[in-house]
Amino acid sequence: MANVNVPPERYYLPAPSTWPITGSLAMGLLGFGAAFTVNFLTVGYILLALGFAVLVYMLFGWFGTVVRESEGGRYNKRVDTSFRWGMSWFIFSEVMFFGVFFGALFYMRVLSVPWLGEIDQKLLWPEFSPGWPVAGPGITEQFTPMGAWGIPALNTLILLTSGVTITLAHWALKRNNRGALIGWMMATVALGITFLGFQIYEYGHAYSELNLKLSSGAYGATFFMLTGFHGFHVTVGTIMLIVITVRCMKGHFTPEHHFGFEGVAWYWHFVDVVWLFLFIFVYWL
Repeated sequence: MANVNVPPERYYLPAPSTWPITGSLAMGLLGFGAAFTVNFLTVGYILLALGFAVLVYMLFGWFGTVVRESEGGRYNKRVDTSFRWGMSWFIFSEVMFFGVFFGALFYMRVLSVPWLGEIDQKLLWPEFSPGWPVAGPGITEQFTPMGAWGIPALNTLILLTSGVTITLAHWALKRNNRGALIGWMMATVALGITFLGFQIYEYGHAYSELNLKLSSGAYGATFFMLTGFHGFHVTVGTIMLIVITVRCMKGHFTPEHHFGFEGVAWYWHFVDVVWLFLFIFVYWL
């Protein structure tokens, strides 16, 4: 695509695109596939596979178009501002998403469990203890809560370090130091993958040795929902980091024009902050 610098007073409008309808098709296939799968219908697995295939095709095609438009000089300051607002609102929606789960954890620990402890336990839930962590009344299966020190503390150090390395990469980009930029980005990717590896090991340890499962009542549900969704976000963030690293290797981004890099950095810092809250309120306290 030829380099076409759009005047600063104009706003670039892309040509009509088929990618939105392609994404809608992928979401439809995934939705029907999930519905059929939970009802144990074989066609559900086929639809899920097709949905993921169409989704991946759409992501590569649509993002590739945006990258080519960006590198072609079609995005000026006005478009850059729109991107920044869009990413800001997206991260705000993610804050609200995790806020719901942290709110549920707070409600159970501070309100509902103590209230249940005030009820005549011998009458309703024999041997129920209103302390935390607890599975909840009526659940007798025993489990061991996940401790804060060990892998969780190590993963905290890993994510905090990754926040430093991506910041150093950003500084290198602003100085147009390509070697340092790529080196720090590769370090950030490696730290993200290491975090995920430790979390997979932690989940295996929880299931096999602690008898801690998603079905382990109040504690198990909140533990796996919060850490699981955070792990999903780390996975998405690591994929984004890999893409940005490849783009850096190809010579994309300049010290003056690099919101594609900044957007990923914002997302990664958000993932870091969420993990700090997780470590404090899920593992430590």
